[in-house]
Amino acid sequence: MSLPARPSRLVRRLLVVAVTAVVVLAFWSVEISWGRLADLPSEVVRYLWLMFSAPDWSALPEALWQTWRSVAMAWLGTVLGVLIATPLSLWSARGHAPAPVRGALRFLFGLIRAVPEIIIAIIILSVTGLTPLTGALALAVNGVGTLGKWGYESIEGIDRGPVEAVRAAGGNGVEVLRWGVWPQALPEFLAFWLYRFEINVRSSAVLGLIGVGGIGDMLTSYTQYRQWSVVGVLLIVVVVVTVAIDAVSGALRRRIMEGARVRAVES
Repeated sequence: MSLPARPSRLVRRLLVVAVTAVVVLAFWSVEISWGRLADLPSEVVRYLWLMFSAPDWSALPEALWQTWRSVAMAWLGTVLGVLIATPLSLWSARGHAPAPVRGALRFLFGLIRAVPEIIIAIIILSVTGLTPLTGALALAVNGVGTLGKWGYESIEGIDRGPVEAVRAAGGNGVEVLRWGVWPQALPEFLAFWLYRFEINVRSSAVLGLIGVGGIGDMLTSYTQYRQWSVVGVLLIVVVVVTVAIDAVSGALRRRIMEGARVRAVES
């Protein structure tokens, strides 16, 4: 098999010039105030001192409660996203649905991924109002786009031997998915679900900025009133909880994938 032809030097140079021009135009259009940018380090130090020199620990119970609401929002959004995205990802994989169905689902996944969670939440809140349910639904909708894409890519990368064996035994489409596809894809699906939960935990704090509840809502309120000692406590809680969840989820994902590799080698 012949190797693909290397692009000419002229094409590479034109590409470099085009990328450089885009970067320069981007900086130019932002209208950066270089004088204020020079003051940024001292301002960062000043606000860090205001937040962490004397944290107001009396706000800790409320911060923990609001963080729990954010985590619950993330968990509900993850579960709903998994329930919707899993069957759709099965139908959008090659060999398991007609091409028009696959194309429509993949377009839907791409469209959802193109819209940030906060925009989805703003659309949903016109119906559900400023409640944690709004945030959970926004996370679920956005999760469908990412979980659906990860899912069908995982299915298309599995070993085709078990799939063909089920078909040779007379299995129908549902039986092929159940016995030929799902046992192989399940470990990666579990890892994807845990990773999506990690993403949703961080996103739930951002969604709180628009007033749907959780630690982000509390952060917004105290930042507006410039109660920096309370803001420092909130940031400490957010960082500690997020890092802890990421560590536990990462360990579980590693165990799942290592177990899947061991089973693949033994089989």
